[in-house]
Amino acid sequence: MRMPAGAGALKAIGLVALAALALALPVIAPDPGTTNIAVFTMMYVGLSTAWNIMGGYTGYISLGHAAFFGFGAYSLGLLLNHLHIAPGYGPFFLVPVAGLLTALLAVAIGWVALRTRAATFVIVTIAFMFMLQLLAENLVGLTGGGAGLSFPVPPWGGDFFNTPYYYAMLALAVLAILVSWSIRRSKFGLGLLAIRDDEDKALAVGVPTRAFKLTAFVISAALVGMIGGVYGYYVTFIYPQFVVDPLIGISMVLMAFLGGLGTLSGPVIGALLLEPAQLQFAYHFGASRLYLVLYAAVFLVVILLLPRGIVPSLLDLLARRRHRRAAGPRANPTDARTASTPASPVASP
Repeated sequence: MRMPAGAGALKAIGLVALAALALALPVIAPDPGTTNIAVFTMMYVGLSTAWNIMGGYTGYISLGHAAFFGFGAYSLGLLLNHLHIAPGYGPFFLVPVAGLLTALLAVAIGWVALRTRAATFVIVTIAFMFMLQLLAENLVGLTGGGAGLSFPVPPWGGDFFNTPYYYAMLALAVLAILVSWSIRRSKFGLGLLAIRDDEDKALAVGVPTRAFKLTAFVISAALVGMIGGVYGYYVTFIYPQFVVDPLIGISMVLMAFLGGLGTLSGPVIGALLLEPAQLQFAYHFGASRLYLVLYAAVFLVVILLLPRGIVPSLLDLLARRRHRRAAGPRANPTDARTASTPASPVASP
């Protein structure tokens, strides 16, 4: 269905305004508290969108994407340390290399995991995530083990410290959105949606399901790995239990479900709503871990009230309203028949 010209113009104006606000945010609100929230919000916009390329478009729910996040962080950290890269803006140029290395890992994992389906696939991805976490803890000579791995400390500081990381996360979030948009509009994306609807039928009509699934898995993992690399440089010190963290994987999945699984804007909306709220809960209740109650509450709301997510639910509501408006008031059939039937003559007494 073609979008009306007025609606298209309003959408374009809204996107331009949103982009201008995102670019100007560190100038409008330069305080470290706000920019820190902005960094993590953009991080999860990118993570949720990247996860949606696999989980939303193919229907294969992965709960192990935190493995790619952590692998990207370790990849960039090891590259910086072994190549003796000076701190500053230089490490950002190696982020794509971390994404490429993560993509190679995803090829190996996907080759095994994508032989399974449904709940088995979920379990396999979780198993690979914990395997990678254990490797990071035990390969002390490579990763530093439980003592952690350090990154070069950037030379900037003060209120400006978060700004370069914010723009790096914003760039990766925009990249993830553009990749997701291009996939959604392509024959490749159509094949992924066919796999989600009925994989056996998609295979029967000629869709190379295994190649399509593996490609989506690798693209998704590469984007997550690059974001993990920037995160590692941002915190300057990483530990296995914090970068290969199941909560990171659950968060990106929950945000995609909250906004609308398989939609373009759903993961973005879910991250913009959930991550700032989660950070506020963590800042106020972090010591007692009570902020985790927020995740449980959101899970219940999504499952019980918005099983399809915010975007599909709103689109359904708007479609129903347009349908009722187009149908207009309907005449009562009984009244119509009564009006069309001539009155019977009254019998004389």
